[in-house]
Amino acid sequence: MDENRGKLYVVATSIGNLGDMTFRGVDILHKVDLIACEDTRVTRKLLDYYDIETKTITYHQHTKDNKAEEIINKISEGRNIAIVTDAGTPGISDPGNKLVALAIKNNIKIEPIPGASAINAIVSVAGIDMQKFTFLAYTPHKKGRQTFFASVSKSDIPVIYYDSVHRVLKNLNLLQELMPEARIILGRELTKIHEEIVRGSVNEVINYFEKNTDKIRGEFVIIVYR
Repeated sequence: MDENRGKLYVVATSIGNLGDMTFRGVDILHKVDLIACEDTRVTRKLLDYYDIETKTITYHQHTKDNKAEEIINKISEGRNIAIVTDAGTPGISDPGNKLVALAIKNNIKIEPIPGASAINAIVSVAGIDMQKFTFLAYTPHKKGRQTFFASVSKSDIPVIYYDSVHRVLKNLNLLQELMPEARIILGRELTKIHEEIVRGSVNEVINYFEKNTDKIRGEFVIIVYR
């Protein structure tokens, strides 16, 4: 690889609590020439918290391919660029993998800067055997929901998925139909002020949220197991 070229840094950011950034992650964001963000307004809150003045640009799932090529060209010219997502690690359920793939194609050095992850957070407090698990990212909006949860119900190992406030209860009810014996570990708003972890049978978790509808808000990461 050409030593005069820059690097692409894949930097994990906080999933909620801004204090969860790593020292290395903060240092890299201070030093790079440019930060590619899923949403510059969201990232700016993090940068302001750490007094980081690095210039930002937008790069998300709807960004045109030529924007990725522009980023790669800048790195080829010697600039160091970091890519971040709104929360957590780029490349997991976001378009970061596309930019990384293009960097690989162009023989650009890529350096991972690990950190916060909702998956790691929920696994760490699961209290069950998580040596093996399946991660299925976000649940489908409409089409494919039945197939998605049918695959969850057939799994012999724990399954982790993300869900939204708009679908979480509906999806738990569908899961109950397909897998009434399911056990649930649900993390809501992990690392944030209203963080909550709910455990129990799928029926118990459904009942909990039906009685506490004010808590059907925020972001959800869910483990399903037998």
